[in-house]
Amino acid sequence: MRGTSPVSAGASHELAELIAALQQDPPARETLETTYDPAADMEALRTRDGRTGLAMAAYLDLVGYRLLDGFDITNPSALELPDVLLRAIRAALTYAASPSAPTDRTAEVRARVPKAHQAAFDELLAEARLLYPIRDERGVFSDIWASGLMRRAALAAGRRLAQRGLLHDPLHIVDAGFSEMLALLGAPTPSAEGVPSADDLAERAAYRGAHDAHDAPPSLGPTPPPPPDLSTLPPAAARMMQASGLALRGLAASPGVYEGPVRRVSHPSEFDRIQKGDVLVTQSTTEAFNILLPLLGGIVTDRGGLLSHSAIVAREYGIPGVVGTREATRRLNDSQRVRVDGTAGEVTVLP
Repeated sequence: MRGTSPVSAGASHELAELIAALQQDPPARETLETTYDPAADMEALRTRDGRTGLAMAAYLDLVGYRLLDGFDITNPSALELPDVLLRAIRAALTYAASPSAPTDRTAEVRARVPKAHQAAFDELLAEARLLYPIRDERGVFSDIWASGLMRRAALAAGRRLAQRGLLHDPLHIVDAGFSEMLALLGAPTPSAEGVPSADDLAERAAYRGAHDAHDAPPSLGPTPPPPPDLSTLPPAAARMMQASGLALRGLAASPGVYEGPVRRVSHPSEFDRIQKGDVLVTQSTTEAFNILLPLLGGIVTDRGGLLSHSAIVAREYGIPGVVGTREATRRLNDSQRVRVDGTAGEVTVLP
């Protein structure tokens, strides 16, 4: 399946054209490498005469208003974090200079299929390759762009409301519900919700900034029954629920074994901390992580299944990956050395 979901790995014609232009433009590369004012440097590259400027403008048109970290409009778009965007372009430029394409094992696998079934194997493989990109293509073209445009509209309203003294900060608009946004703007609302005060929204924004998914309650409503006896579960599920000693267990998302240092990342603003050969440890990945994937030695996530973004991109790049560990970000610390066994679905802390 590797190579059949290019959008999962952040590939696009616009990025390829930008990298090609930068490779032929040393002054532009120097601007990219010696960033002091990210917003100004990005604008200088976008308005540069010739191929580089056109390519940069086209790339920003493609990715600029996409949300960087999921589908929630409380998250920033790429243009709001120019330093992250420039670091991503630098990483792509570095990878293009020394690509390491994984080995295609299709022929090897096909040879193990009995001859009587090889035609059926070819047909099923072709169908799987055709449908494989849909998961992330749908996210990019249906959700990420749409959510980014929703954030852009909300922030425009927030700026107007802040000028009128109804918000302490334009960003606080994203902590209002849809009916509350309408009420703040003086429009008819579909419900009887009142108008939140500037203090109310500031309090919500502070709470959101101080909490993450780990702070959510394990369940809503009545307490659920205890988990079943592990012997009654499928083997993969039983292994995931057995976390003991120095090992973490999850789903074997991408085969292979890698040993390297942990790098915990929770937000694109921390991308500059990732070094070549790190093991990325995060709750889950989104398209924002794609450009940095060539720098990674392994991927470990708290959440996700075999068709999650993390699992797909790990397979695209041939990076050992373990997903759905539930507690990797709590049990692993920066700079710890770990062994990621993407075949067994296990992560072990090394002495």
